[in-house]
Amino acid sequence: MDWTPKTLLGKMVKEGKITAMTHALESKMPMREPEIVDVLLPNLEDQVLDVKMVQRMTDSGRRVKFRITVVVGNSNGFIGLGQMKGTEVGPTIRKAIDNAKLNIIQVRRGCGSWECGCWQPHSVPFEVTGRSGSTVVTLKPAPRGVSLAAGETAKHILRLAGIKDVWVATKGQTRTTINFAKATFDALRKTAGTKIIKEQIEKLRIVSGSIEMPEEVKEGEKIEKEAEEEKVKESKETGKKEEGEKEEKEKPKETARERKVEDTKKMEEKKVKTELGEKTPLEKENVKKVKISDEKEGKK
Repeated sequence: MDWTPKTLLGKMVKEGKITAMTHALESKMPMREPEIVDVLLPNLEDQVLDVKMVQRMTDSGRRVKFRITVVVGNSNGFIGLGQMKGTEVGPTIRKAIDNAKLNIIQVRRGCGSWECGCWQPHSVPFEVTGRSGSTVVTLKPAPRGVSLAAGETAKHILRLAGIKDVWVATKGQTRTTINFAKATFDALRKTAGTKIIKEQIEKLRIVSGSIEMPEEVKEGEKIEKEAEEEKVKESKETGKKEEGEKEEKEKPKETARERKVEDTKKMEEKKVKTELGEKTPLEKENVKKVKISDEKEGKK
């Protein structure tokens, strides 16, 4: 990676003195270069939460900008939230991603639900509440299998933070995506900010930051992802089959209607010809047959 660091933290990361994100955050040095996160967390994912158009009135007229909110995470204990304004969408999204990388935090995870007791870091270790404006978000530990019982905005943030099972209670205007995202991010920040005794950490097996997942768990996650992809493919195939069946069912209806129309047209033509004195080919053949039979009888 071609990068010339300008800050002390960046130089230490480039030299290899700091090799983990937890050490970089514990050093309490300001993080002002997004390349630091790219080096320490290479498997980072980003998700655009909100794209909104903002207007500002000036002497020359209205100035239109886009306000974009982005979340960044590695799905293993690190999460960041960023926001940026700009006149163009593409460059603004990139700036928002860089801003989210600079605001990255460490999340504590555990099994805080009394209904579970598996002692694996799949949920929140204890109940936390985050606020932003009128929006209040409360994260409650849940047992395994509950999944993320939250809105779409909170789901994206919690998934990228590495939390798999949680109950979410909200108050206020959750339709404002920015406040909803900030309140969820504030609740996750409080998991790492609350003071816990070492005995409780060991007893509850609370994990902070990223952990190395065992190979069995990784294989299980891969199998789950493959199963989900197969389900999506099957649903698409069934949808295509249903559409084909509908088209096939609709086609015979149309042909039957066309046949009825053709029959009615033929009947009308016959009526018109009989009224005008014209004979149909069948009638002509019948007349010829009658004449031939009459001639045979006369010869006899």
